[in-house]
Amino acid sequence: MPGRPYVLAEAPWKIVQATAYDVAVLPWGATEAHNYHLPYGTDVQHAERIAAEAARRAWEAGARPVVLPAVPFGVNTSQLDIPLTINLNPSTQLAVLDDVAASLEAQGIDKLVVLNGHGGNDFRWIIRELLPHRDIFIAAVDWWKVADARAYFDEPGDHAGELETSVMMHLLPDLVLPLEEAGAGAARAPKLAALRAGWAWTPRRWTQVTADTGVGDPRRATAEKGARYVEAVTGMLAEFLVELAKADVADLYENRTGGADEE
Repeated sequence: MPGRPYVLAEAPWKIVQATAYDVAVLPWGATEAHNYHLPYGTDVQHAERIAAEAARRAWEAGARPVVLPAVPFGVNTSQLDIPLTINLNPSTQLAVLDDVAASLEAQGIDKLVVLNGHGGNDFRWIIRELLPHRDIFIAAVDWWKVADARAYFDEPGDHAGELETSVMMHLLPDLVLPLEEAGAGAARAPKLAALRAGWAWTPRRWTQVTADTGVGDPRRATAEKGARYVEAVTGMLAEFLVELAKADVADLYENRTGGADEE
């Protein structure tokens, strides 16, 4: 039986050949520890499944998105002292994304959404560097920022906390260890005032920040919270994909009300 036509890894050539895809979605995760209770592939699993569900909903609304196979490695330069953390440097991400964009561009797909599942990935500068050399629209979305997490979770957390744990309990409950086996996700604050305030930044040395690799308490996580959040996120993402599929990417901005056009 054929797979889902909006998931490229499942789609046969017969279906792909006959489908005019209008937006490509590239899930991009990471391979890293997620406290004691979540798998190393958490970021990949989240991004893949949220992309597929958003694509399904967009497909039913008339768009023709296609979800590409996920990139399983992300930027983890400050976690390499944790066993089996796999790092992909930002410059490598640039090269990979450029190759993907070039492939799509050559095949007439002119819209690409990078669905990011890892906080250490930052595609903004990469897209800025690529766009002058590519005739393709590229947008990046951090899936956990689509819907306001505070409306769904008591303490969302930053890494393997209530949000990520709830979503994994909903999507892949068999991969989640009992919460009594999870660490508390306590994080040490920086000693430098500017770093604490947030107006100065440096990558966090993960083993200095957290003892269990988590940042955020997962113990209030439930599959029900995860289901509600995924429903909200995929609904909003689907709307974005439908709108983007119809959009003229050469004319994306409205004129200012009562003012002159910007140059």
